[in-house]
Amino acid sequence: VQLQASGGGLVQAGGSLRLSCAASESIFSFDAMGWFRQAPGKEREWVACITSNYDTTSYAESVKGRLIISRDAAKSTAYLQMNRLEAEDTAVYYCAADYLHPISCPSRVGDYDYWGQGTLVTVSS
Repeated sequence: VQLQASGGGLVQAGGSLRLSCAASESIFSFDAMGWFRQAPGKEREWVACITSNYDTTSYAESVKGRLIISRDAAKSTAYLQMNRLEAEDTAVYYCAADYLHPISCPSRVGDYDYWGQGTLVTVSS
């Protein structure tokens, strides 16, 4: 599967952005989709994930209540709605697909099988 992330950009603190991750095949062909981010000089960290068949979602504590993951099966696309953005949210955001966790989506980088190319989000303070 190929994943295409888009929607990044420059936004002021407190603003919003919506990231998209378009998959080259039906999202039901894999078990979950996740969003990760990597800030300069830091390791890639998990942000949120959603299961394909059950719509179960899970969030990192640092983004809970501000970021919302969703998916549109008809468009084979997952989204990350980012609200009340903070300077600490500045990073390259990656989407990924998992083929092994249908009930509870995983949070480890190594659990995902395919990755998109990343989209840069810059939050100015």
